[in-house]
Amino acid sequence: MKYVSESFLTVRYAETDMMGIVHHSRYYPWFEVARTDFIKKTGTSYSEMEKKGVQLPLVETHAKYHHGLRYEDEVVVTAELTELRVAKCRFEYKVYKLPERRLMAEGATVHGFVDENFKPINLKKRFPEMWESLSELM
Repeated sequence: MKYVSESFLTVRYAETDMMGIVHHSRYYPWFEVARTDFIKKTGTSYSEMEKKGVQLPLVETHAKYHHGLRYEDEVVVTAELTELRVAKCRFEYKVYKLPERRLMAEGATVHGFVDENFKPINLKKRFPEMWESLSELM
């Protein structure tokens, strides 16, 4: 079953720039919140994955900004696992302004699966239960 997580946030004053809109750098922490919430749906947390020996370093990123958000705007950030390979995965994100759910920004991140020494691992072979949990959410 395809799963899309939803993370609800309120724009904080510190996230805005001199023009009064959310600075582009603030979207990536929001993507991280959504990705972390997504991973929790597998029955484990990001930190539990790391304790088991799986790390997900960022290897590629992309963002497109459609409209500016302002202080105290309410948003929902969605995350979807759109690609799962034995050594990497891709998440896509959308940021919507509430209550109208207007698309404000979208992006993607690609992560490798590595061990604690940053050596690539085959997630499917080394951690089949993790692989299965992620596969079920595709």
